[in-house]
Amino acid sequence: MKYIAPKVFESPFTCPHCGAIAQQTWWGIHWEGTKFGDLSRNAIRISTCTQCSKHTVWITDRMYYPDTGTAPFPNPEMPDSVRSLYLESASVASKSPRGAAALLRLAVQLLCKELGEKGININDDIKNLVAKGLPDIVQKSLDIVRVTGNEAVHPGQIDTDDPEVVARLFDLLNIIVEYMIALPKRVTGLYSGLPSGALTSIKKRNGT
Repeated sequence: MKYIAPKVFESPFTCPHCGAIAQQTWWGIHWEGTKFGDLSRNAIRISTCTQCSKHTVWITDRMYYPDTGTAPFPNPEMPDSVRSLYLESASVASKSPRGAAALLRLAVQLLCKELGEKGININDDIKNLVAKGLPDIVQKSLDIVRVTGNEAVHPGQIDTDDPEVVARLFDLLNIIVEYMIALPKRVTGLYSGLPSGALTSIKKRNGT
């Protein structure tokens, strides 16, 4: 799903309320000493989504409402326990990228548990998932979030204070959910919808 991060004065972007890529109308709070309509001189800026008519409120170039940050919407198939941490991380990302990275690492830990692992040691969980046939691209994505989030707790060489670094972690977590949960669910649904005769032939071919 295409995502355009909200940015002050930009239009369109992905609305943090409805998730649609929609045009935004902008206006600023007017007070004495500022020129009415001159958004560049007003520190408080407000956009209105043309899709859902809801507002975002900005102070200078940072969005303060809604307090969901500028992270992409979580994958619809993301488990509730993981989604809760994802949204918490998104809400603090602009204020503390390091804190957001640490929360995303914890989200990965919970995701591993949702995938049938113990959820205690992420490294061991990823190793077990690889042994079960985890795709290489997903293993790499898991390790990126694991290592980066760990560096947020135990600082090393990765700059987890960089919002751009943390922004990529949100994308990766959505990719992991897409590969491990959403895609298998869609394929299973399509496969089970095949004619019974075709399914029987496939089973015979596979010796099952």
